[in-house]
Amino acid sequence: MKGEKGRSVEEKYTQWKSLVPVLYDWLANHNLVWPSLSCRWGPQLEQATYKTRQRLYLSEQTDGSVPNTLVIANCEVVKPRVAAAEHISQFNEEARSPFVKKYKTIIHPGEVNRIRELPQNSKIVATHTDSPDVLIWDVEAQPNRHAVLGAADSRPDLILTGHQENAEFALAMCPTEPFILSGGKDKLVVLWSIHDHISTLAKEQGPTKSPGSTSTSTKHASKGGGGNDNHVEGPSVEARGIYQGHDDTVEDVQFCPSSAQEFCSVGDDSCLILWDARAGSTPAIKVEKAHNADIHCVDWNRHDINLILTGSADNTIHMFDRRNLSSGSPVHKLVGHSAAVLCVQWSPDKSSVFGSSAEDGILNIWDHEKIGKRQDTTGLKAPNAPPGLFFQHAGHRDKVVDFHWNTSDPWTIVSVSDDCESTNGGGTLQIWRMIDLIYRPVDEVLAELDKFKPHILACEKN
Repeated sequence: MKGEKGRSVEEKYTQWKSLVPVLYDWLANHNLVWPSLSCRWGPQLEQATYKTRQRLYLSEQTDGSVPNTLVIANCEVVKPRVAAAEHISQFNEEARSPFVKKYKTIIHPGEVNRIRELPQNSKIVATHTDSPDVLIWDVEAQPNRHAVLGAADSRPDLILTGHQENAEFALAMCPTEPFILSGGKDKLVVLWSIHDHISTLAKEQGPTKSPGSTSTSTKHASKGGGGNDNHVEGPSVEARGIYQGHDDTVEDVQFCPSSAQEFCSVGDDSCLILWDARAGSTPAIKVEKAHNADIHCVDWNRHDINLILTGSADNTIHMFDRRNLSSGSPVHKLVGHSAAVLCVQWSPDKSSVFGSSAEDGILNIWDHEKIGKRQDTTGLKAPNAPPGLFFQHAGHRDKVVDFHWNTSDPWTIVSVSDDCESTNGGGTLQIWRMIDLIYRPVDEVLAELDKFKPHILACEKN
């Protein structure tokens, strides 16, 4: 059975690779020696005529023979309509991409499960490991380290304490304030403010201490990765708020894009909870059975703050309208994956578009405005495609554990897969942009293609 599955994955991949010149404006494939469980875009560094240079945050989840690391890479992003179609599909799966260069390595205390950048200053990142603490890093100020066995851990710039048990995955940064949100195995959602450190971390002008923010001190935090007797030392901040309402592990959290006081969380109890910090530490709204299994991920639409996405181990994505959460029913149930959904994320480029990645190795791109409308008069859409699905990225051959839309470069995505099951180790990083003919308005696309009609007819005659 496993062999059949393996063959079908390889066949799908071979078919996908043959279509790369047709479907993509640009694609870079980068082989990772160790899998990265998270990938995030950092600040854009410079712009040139045909490409831009931008920071990329990754990690290395090792087998213990060398330390786990947080990796800061420099990525060259080729601009739209620059790359030649015949070149982008000519890559070696086992090779590193010339577009991705490691810039700095931070030796991380335990494996890096999640990375999130501070929107007010994307040089500041938070990480989750297998411990109760959230670690804050000023990646530009941190020294570059050589990751060899026995090397001492890098010292985080700040440690956020407050969880009673390990908090491994649920992590979010607030778009409007330097607030951080986390969830853990203790079934808690925990909120911090790093206002006290903003002068040194984010270098904001005229920082003020917020009412209710706690004092900082130097503490020994627990080290992840099973190191029970090891500790991470650094200045620490205690929680501003602790919120209790879940009955199992909290898997993901997200802030409301327009308010630092409102946020949501999902967990292994299949619940979606909305919180309002102004109203206390109990749920504002609780959707008891948001899915039929564990919920792994949640995202809140920055363009339309009424829309919230959830992804689950039941292989589905649900879209909720917060004005109608009391009904418990999603606006849309999207079925396009054959395994657990691991990550959902709204596009920064179009309010109705979002992506989803799953353990089936597929990254789907959806447009909920297309659901229920007369579909694709061009005939390009697959007849059996689920409603709303308009693009499938099948370049990974194992579970796609994370992806991130690039806010500096429209329609550009970085995605990572953990390839341990398919290749006995390592991972794959891909940076890609679908061809614009796929997402632009149909009339505009047809008008452009019409210009090529004489050339096509001439070719047919020959």
